[in-house]
Amino acid sequence: MTVTDTTESVAGDRPPPEPMGDRPQLTGPAVADEFARLFDQHAAPMHRYLARRVGAEQAHDLVSETFLTAFRQRDTYDPATAAAKAWLYGIATNLARRYVRQEVRGLRATVRAGRREPDDLAAHDGRVAERVDAQTLARRIAPAIADLSEGDRDVLLLTSWAGLSTVEVADALGIPVGTVRSRLHRVRRQLRILTTPEEGYDHD
Repeated sequence: MTVTDTTESVAGDRPPPEPMGDRPQLTGPAVADEFARLFDQHAAPMHRYLARRVGAEQAHDLVSETFLTAFRQRDTYDPATAAAKAWLYGIATNLARRYVRQEVRGLRATVRAGRREPDDLAAHDGRVAERVDAQTLARRIAPAIADLSEGDRDVLLLTSWAGLSTVEVADALGIPVGTVRSRLHRVRRQLRILTTPEEGYDHD
């Protein structure tokens, strides 16, 4: 396995074909049926994406919360500007980010109160690093993924784990396509620096 192959498989542009009917009108009497269809279409892959970020058990709750939030905010969805997939993954990513922040804050609060040892925070960081480990990534670079900025990490994971195209990632995060591409380029470069021959990778 070469360094280039590893990083390109993680962050390369692989736009999947957009499913038919993925820009539904989420208004009117058929809205419940549309949401049921969206759930059937996207819930399973979304759970896999979230499980890698927050763990399988919490992913169940976040998938449910994603679709509940989407239903409540259905009036804000404009099919002319984004596919439903990008919209839903944007919500899911925000919820995952919020969950991780709350978990870290809770651990820090208990450390300050003297109820937990500081090592618990280090253990939590290790669990986060394990969560961002995937079959396409070497375990040695998993902590580096965890240490990425939120913006870079979201772009990387939406691309590599959720399978979103650069356009879909831009729609999901509400950022320009050019920003998505520049972040992916930066992440590729960082991962290549880490995956050197001295770290056990073949170099062609």
